[in-house]
Amino acid sequence: MTRYLISFDDGAMKFPEEELPDVAEAALAVVQEARNADVWVFGGGLKSQEEVSVVATDGTVTYGPHGDGKAYVGGFAVVDVPSREEALEWAAKIAVACRCAQEVRELLPDPTA
Repeated sequence: MTRYLISFDDGAMKFPEEELPDVAEAALAVVQEARNADVWVFGGGLKSQEEVSVVATDGTVTYGPHGDGKAYVGGFAVVDVPSREEALEWAAKIAVACRCAQEVRELLPDPTA
C-alpha cells in the first residue's frame, strides 16, 4: 500500500459560519469512514497561518505569515491505500465534506519502515 497526503490551503474552506457544525460533522464522518476502511493514518486541521513559526537553517525563528504569497496548509489527511485512484476517491469525499478542493500527493516510502 502507498501513503498519500490529502490537503487543502488555509482559507480555502469558504462557507457561512453558521454552517460550521454541519461541515465539522461531515468531515468527522469521512474520517470515521476512512478509519472503518482501515486506510486512515493521521490528519487534522491546522491553526491559522498567523501562528506559523519558521526556523531557518541558521536557527533564526520568524513568526507569522510571510508576505511572499506562499500558500499555507489549512488541513490534511494521510491515507494508506493500494492506488492513486483510491486516494483520489478519498480526496473527493473530503472535498465534499470540507467544501473545498483537495490536493493529493504521494508520500515517498520510508526505506526503514
